[in-house]
Amino acid sequence: MGVETKNMANSIASAGENFGDRLKSWPERVRSFYNDVRTEMRKVTAPSLKEVRATTAVVVVTVFIFGVFFFITDNVIQRGVTFLYSYFGKQ
Repeated sequence: MGVETKNMANSIASAGENFGDRLKSWPERVRSFYNDVRTEMRKVTAPSLKEVRATTAVVVVTVFIFGVFFFITDNVIQRGVTFLYSYFGKQ
């Protein structure tokens, strides 16, 4: 049985217990949680400097492109609203 399945079975079983039993099993559940966290953290790898530079460049370029897009969109909408105000304001 996998770790996740076992933990799910334990949590389902503990749901039917009374408060005192759940309180007694609390240290065991905390220990199990931290062991699971430690196991998962061993699987984590840090990106290399080359990967960090590449993704940072992508983010900077994307932010610049979106900035230009929203600048142009904002100016078009502003000019349209200004035109409508001036057109209907004269009448």
